[in-house]
Amino acid sequence: MTQGDAQESCVVDRHDEQQNEKTAPSIGLLAERLANANTSRFYTSAQWTADGTSILAASSDQTVASFILPADLLHPAGEPRHLARQASIKLPEPTQTLAGAPYFSLANPASQTFLVGCRDHPLHLYHAFPQLDDADAPEDVASRPIYTYKLIRMESEQYISPASLLWEYPGTHFICGSANRIDLFDASGHCADGPTLTIPTIPSRRHISKGSGVGMKGTVAALAASPPADASGHGSILAAGTWTRWMGTYDIHRTDRVVANWSIADADEKAFRISLGGQGIVQTAWSPCGRYLVVNERQADGLLVYDIRGTGQLLAVLNGRRATTQQRLHFDVFQGETGFEVWAGTQDGTVAVWEEVGMRNDVVEPSWTWKAHESPVGSTIVHSSGSVAATCSGGWGYPRESRQGHAAESHHRQVFDESSLRVWSIGGPEPGA
Repeated sequence: MTQGDAQESCVVDRHDEQQNEKTAPSIGLLAERLANANTSRFYTSAQWTADGTSILAASSDQTVASFILPADLLHPAGEPRHLARQASIKLPEPTQTLAGAPYFSLANPASQTFLVGCRDHPLHLYHAFPQLDDADAPEDVASRPIYTYKLIRMESEQYISPASLLWEYPGTHFICGSANRIDLFDASGHCADGPTLTIPTIPSRRHISKGSGVGMKGTVAALAASPPADASGHGSILAAGTWTRWMGTYDIHRTDRVVANWSIADADEKAFRISLGGQGIVQTAWSPCGRYLVVNERQADGLLVYDIRGTGQLLAVLNGRRATTQQRLHFDVFQGETGFEVWAGTQDGTVAVWEEVGMRNDVVEPSWTWKAHESPVGSTIVHSSGSVAATCSGGWGYPRESRQGHAAESHHRQVFDESSLRVWSIGGPEPGA
């Protein structure tokens, strides 16, 4: 993107012709951070901190970077700002899970922490802005964790690889998903020997009925909690999804038993005669009202919306998100004037937005789309204010090579040239205005 192009508002395509009275908001690039072009690193995911002042971004080179947004981000600047990185922490192993503290605040350094789960290691709690003793320390610092939490298999004392993490307010406990189990941890570390509660998702690894209709066998790769019924965080329902395309709901504050289990395989074909594909659940998210559940799969060209606390059935299919990659493409939800909104990135760098989700029992096309990147969008996150969104891009693929006049698929994996973390204004003036 040239400097002149960066100053312009992104082109937005409106798809919902039945609501011509509504127009798509203007999208403007506010700030950008490019991944290091000299390495094969790219951004894999991003999330807002609880106070909305910072972004935690994970990269493919086992690092987690912390970005504090400028206080004058929405002020006219003439061109997009450079997004400064305040810290970059090197992890011991690759991670698929990252969860910021639900009480994160820039005013309180003790609250500026995040959890990660790495293969062959305990769960680690890190400070987002570690203090370095050496001023000449390398750019990516192998910081020591503040605390560790054991997650091991008692029979063999082997570490269990975490596949999902959920750390909800008030933050006294967090939940970890792994193969055939869900674990509840005391965040204070008072239970040093491991989790305070373990919920197996199948009766037993050796049970004759495992994977035969009892529970849900597979790696729990997605966790989401519905809005709580009270300020203490109680009354929420946990939704867990597996790579084997099963869903389960749990009320872990009252019982260790499952509330419901169901398979999402072929649900789109049975309900709406459309096939989105899908090879395993990677993300679940509740609507702000806590009634609807959105399910995201790898290699799926859309998202599923279930009416959990109403009919308990598949309510809608959000079609039009091209995603034939094995990468996790994370979406976000936001409360709209009517229903709620779903924001999701695609494999080709476009962001699709569905409005008034929950109001239609049908196959729903995007209300509008906009071009954010030139490579897969790993995360699309909307700020709680609704006026700012952030996206991160990057990935790898097997490019086609021309051999003797014929196109052939290369077996050499290559990282896409474009990888960046970008912050956008939603519905406001252009950055150069």
